[in-house]
Amino acid sequence: MSVCIISGSAGLIGSEAARHFSEKGLHVVGIDNDMRAYFFGNDASTCWNRKRLQDDLGKRYEHQQIDIRDYSEVEKVFTRYRGDISLTIHAAAQPSHDWAAKEPFTDFNVNANGTLNMLEAARQYASEKPFIFTSTNKVYGDTPNRLPLIEQETRWEIDPTHPFAKGIDETMSIDNTLHSLFGASKVAADVMVQEYGRYFDMPTACFRGGCLTGPSHSGTQLHGFLAYLMKCAVMGAKYTVFGYKGKQVRDNIHSRDLIRAFDAVFQAPRIAETYNIGGGRHSNCSMTEAIGLCEKITDREMNLEYSESNRIGDHIWWVGDLAKFKSHYPDWNLEYDVPGILQEIYENNAERWRSAC
Repeated sequence: MSVCIISGSAGLIGSEAARHFSEKGLHVVGIDNDMRAYFFGNDASTCWNRKRLQDDLGKRYEHQQIDIRDYSEVEKVFTRYRGDISLTIHAAAQPSHDWAAKEPFTDFNVNANGTLNMLEAARQYASEKPFIFTSTNKVYGDTPNRLPLIEQETRWEIDPTHPFAKGIDETMSIDNTLHSLFGASKVAADVMVQEYGRYFDMPTACFRGGCLTGPSHSGTQLHGFLAYLMKCAVMGAKYTVFGYKGKQVRDNIHSRDLIRAFDAVFQAPRIAETYNIGGGRHSNCSMTEAIGLCEKITDREMNLEYSESNRIGDHIWWVGDLAKFKSHYPDWNLEYDVPGILQEIYENNAERWRSAC
């Protein structure tokens, strides 16, 4: 039996990974204790997605209600499947820089210490097998905001003569910048994953994602841009745009495209790699542009509020350069763009959102 261990298995990325790798014949062991409900309230709970995962995958999926901050419990899972583990995907996290400031200890313990627990268990029981970590572009802090940006009608855009005109690559420094406490905890985790790769010759990969999205996202105000935006559009709930005239730009990658990238690493792992991953130039939008798409799809005007105060450490413009990953895995390409992602989020969730009222 070949086993794939996934932390955060009921979340957006974890559940997509569970489906993908179970279809490839791996037995998936999911670790998830629904801390998203603790972070953001019951409306953001992943319980619905866990139940759907268990119903759809049956015996191919085994759920463990474990807190990744508890090393003894994490180790039990790895001990049980030692010798059979083919892949570890660490997708569990506290994902909001706003929330991190409310409980810094919790944020750091989940993101940094939880990652260390997963790494050490993998080193002890599956050191030769790929370890994939969902990092974040917030490891770069607010350095992207110092790029030469030009205001356009619906978005901010980078000076076309700048070296990052095709997207921000991995050469951007993570030093001398405002990270937010969330960004700092993810930096600690990101660097630790790299060091385990280098020190212990483990095949590790850090994916520094832009906006990760898809129909399985339990979007909420503090995390889950496109999913929460579409939910507000469907329900008529007020959506607050924070700063930058609503022209801030994000690249967005569908969870399936990201998991296919994970699969490429699984098939041909490398040691201690870091990749900027996201929608790149193929799939990006400003807040204003995304609102327009949601209004078109739902055929209704959104209930909007604008706040002059931007979120601390928030990016004005982020488009990642995917060239490094594509150079290592040339057969991988993006299949989704922003309009397609929003349409799928709407089609898969509108009825569920309405019935939950």
